[in-house]
Amino acid sequence: MVAEVGFAPNVLAAECPSRAVLKHLTSQWGVLVMLALRDGTLRFSALRRRIGGVSERMLAQTLQVLEADGLIQRTAYQVVPPHVDYALTPLGAEAAARVADLTGWIEAKLPEIMAARG
Repeated sequence: MVAEVGFAPNVLAAECPSRAVLKHLTSQWGVLVMLALRDGTLRFSALRRRIGGVSERMLAQTLQVLEADGLIQRTAYQVVPPHVDYALTPLGAEAAARVADLTGWIEAKLPEIMAARG
């Protein structure tokens, strides 16, 4: 799609759509959703329990933008009560692996980071 608009993707360029994807993926809740779904499909309530501190509204918004970016798959079942599952798409699994590398580095370096804060 980016090639159709006549420019190469460049996250440093203000007009590049990659900035929106970066914002969605690297937001606090975006990162945590991606990490939580690495272990498999979860229902909304299970996902909310897994991610401490996220509100229902914020989780719903985060899932919507990640789904729109093709990183999350939402599957709704026609049952009563409603049953909705969330899972990573293949593209999302790829992104989640990269996010996990970053968060793993942060956790490993946390003592040094905390020491630097004084």
